[in-house]
Amino acid sequence: MILSILLIFLASLGLTGALRYYALKQGIIDNPNERSSHTTPTPRGGGLSFVITFLIALAGAYLFEITEFAPQTKPFLAIFCSGLLVAAIGFWDDHVHIPARWRFLTHSVAALIGLYLLGIPEIPLPGTTINLGFIGYPLGIIALVWLLNLFNFMDGIDGIAGSEALFVGISAIVIMQLTDAGDFSAPIFWLSILMAGVAGFLVWNWPPAKIFMGDAGSGFLGLMLGLFALWSANLGLSIWCWIILLALFITDATVTLLRRMLNGERWFEAHRSHLYQQLSRKWSNHHSVTLALISLNAFWLFPLAWLATSYPSFGLVTTLAAYLPLVLLAIIMGSGKREQYE
Repeated sequence: MILSILLIFLASLGLTGALRYYALKQGIIDNPNERSSHTTPTPRGGGLSFVITFLIALAGAYLFEITEFAPQTKPFLAIFCSGLLVAAIGFWDDHVHIPARWRFLTHSVAALIGLYLLGIPEIPLPGTTINLGFIGYPLGIIALVWLLNLFNFMDGIDGIAGSEALFVGISAIVIMQLTDAGDFSAPIFWLSILMAGVAGFLVWNWPPAKIFMGDAGSGFLGLMLGLFALWSANLGLSIWCWIILLALFITDATVTLLRRMLNGERWFEAHRSHLYQQLSRKWSNHHSVTLALISLNAFWLFPLAWLATSYPSFGLVTTLAAYLPLVLLAIIMGSGKREQYE
């Protein structure tokens, strides 16, 4: 397992460098504008490194059974097909702008495939569990589509999306290793492979970034975390664990969107009013914001996620305890506040 992780890390590291060269040659560059959080023209599309390495490793293991952790048919098809769809539409959008309706349709189809093949987990509550049944499909599609898009929204400063994904992924791996709720060997292995690819990309994306993730990578990453949440939840891990681990991104993106809608702004247009973007301007660097996010994740959200896993019946209460301070913090500090230049 360690050797596989190392090989994927090195492959992603090298492929990110090759993608940077390709982006520079093809002019696939993010040029700074009034809505940007960066000041230097920077190539984008580096997230394809972990998309390619992960999907090739997954397909190779399934087709040729080259590892004892080769996924079963349903998890393989759910992750591979859904991930390929989202990465493909993101790659296309990185090169030629795709209308939002086609992106939304593709994202919804990808989410439906994942939900249908992995199944909808039960929701643990005090003294009972809720089986969502058919209503779980529209709710699940909304949740997965929002998750993959919010990773795109939150990928606005150097290193933040990759760092968040690494925190969520590694934390989930640790919690699955420590709990005896089920056999998580397959999701642990494949989540480790994905995180190795993300780490290889993050070497290039760490402040100051030499390449950006791009829509193909950010959407894929958000969807993958959602699908791994479904996979592990159906094997026995509390879904509240994942909801808590993702709290920082969910809170900032959701509060920002709702506030912009209430202000009557064109919420679907690009902006830089997320809390993390405002902090990066206030602190005059991306490095401090990314480190602050890592610290909050490690010292606030990880312990609560472990608590929700240990006592799944109280997962909802623990989740509310995790989110309430973050929501208040986002509101007080101006997440989604109208930008002065508008």
